[in-house]
Amino acid sequence: MKDESIGPHLVTVAAIDDDQGSLNFIRAALKHHPVEILTDTDATTGLKMVLDRRPQIVLLDLMMPSMNGLDVLDRIVEAAPETEVILITGQYSPESAVEAIRRGASDYITKPINLNVLRERVAKLVAEAQQRQAALQLDSELLKTYQFEGMIGRSPLMLQVFARIRRVAPHYRTALVTGASGTGKELVAAALHRLSPVAHNRLAVSNCSAIVETLFESELFGHVRGAFTGATQDKVGLFEFAHGGTVFLDEIGEISLEMQSKLLRVLENREIQRVGSPQVRKVDVRVIAATNRDLRELIAEKKFREDLYYRLSMVEVELPRLCERREDLPLLQRFFVEHFAEQYGRVFKGITPRAQIVLARYGWPGNIRELRSMLGSACMMAEGDMIDVRDLPERIRTRAAETRDEAPDELLPLAEVERRHVLKVLEQVGGNKVHAAKILGINRATVYRIANECDPGEEPAVLAS
Repeated sequence: MKDESIGPHLVTVAAIDDDQGSLNFIRAALKHHPVEILTDTDATTGLKMVLDRRPQIVLLDLMMPSMNGLDVLDRIVEAAPETEVILITGQYSPESAVEAIRRGASDYITKPINLNVLRERVAKLVAEAQQRQAALQLDSELLKTYQFEGMIGRSPLMLQVFARIRRVAPHYRTALVTGASGTGKELVAAALHRLSPVAHNRLAVSNCSAIVETLFESELFGHVRGAFTGATQDKVGLFEFAHGGTVFLDEIGEISLEMQSKLLRVLENREIQRVGSPQVRKVDVRVIAATNRDLRELIAEKKFREDLYYRLSMVEVELPRLCERREDLPLLQRFFVEHFAEQYGRVFKGITPRAQIVLARYGWPGNIRELRSMLGSACMMAEGDMIDVRDLPERIRTRAAETRDEAPDELLPLAEVERRHVLKVLEQVGGNKVHAAKILGINRATVYRIANECDPGEEPAVLAS
């Protein structure tokens, strides 16, 4: 086994071939490339070298005495899915080439090795590896740039949400935050409080759906001793506790009409009465309500007071679903992987391209909460330093596959049909952009752009990290 470093390098290339002459040829051919070259003439020890050193690129002979090249390929793909493997053989057949690509090889070249072909193929993979390294750094910088009060987003929809929060936070008295479950409504409430003039005072939180109806009035407004069975002492309610600060009422659509009436009276008069007490107490609080239900529908069904809705919605912040802000998915993935890496005491380079394709295809009905939970599980299950498809929960893999195979029930715009087809091809070739571009008859930059719905020329993080 030999190790030759050529100056400062960014990328490591390993070559495994039982023919020492081929290894000498490869070393000479790549001596001017910015790479570190590792070589081995034995498949078994060469595989160990790859698993120990984790090179970005492996040049692998197909026919070796101790172990078949395809078996070595399978081991590399399983243990180091981020590694690009080029198979080299003197016995070419279209069937073996297709099988190699299907099993995860990035490319396939024949012996005798053509010098220009070798340099060209390796140069492309070196450039991609350097792009991935740059993308990892860029992702970290983007995370800092696009974080806003604990939230992450660079999509137009989220930038609008951030701008609205900035504008209204200094002035609102009541605010309504709407959006599907798991979209981050509690983060918006916290941001509104932190950016308001009362940020130095309390933010008191109540989940309306978790409070027993008979105790709801006591929870919000307090009670005096003897007000009801079990009231053995006076209790301060949420509004009184948060005096001078903010009250956050989550799932406001779940409260009864009777409590809605009492809440409206408090909002209008800024006065509360503890249960069982005639004394009126002044409270000065800002109120943020949140719901995942359509309050207008509840109004039409006579389940929510229209006047309370108008009182709460003087300022309304509506959060989009994750499927409506797919541009944010790469940054969110990076954020959660870093979060769980720190929590679990692990080191992760990122998510493999093929795993990112599966995540991009999934619909995320549970929104940010589901993404966070899924990545927490994947980081716990991952054996290596990259999150791969095998680390994702079964429901993610299954649903993504179903989405790939489903015929659309609705008429889709041409751009969406194009995007879905690109994702399907990418998944079938294991995330290899070069081969996907060849199959599709387009250049690699177009594959990047279409798959991520980004501007031409922009390096999409979802396939670059």
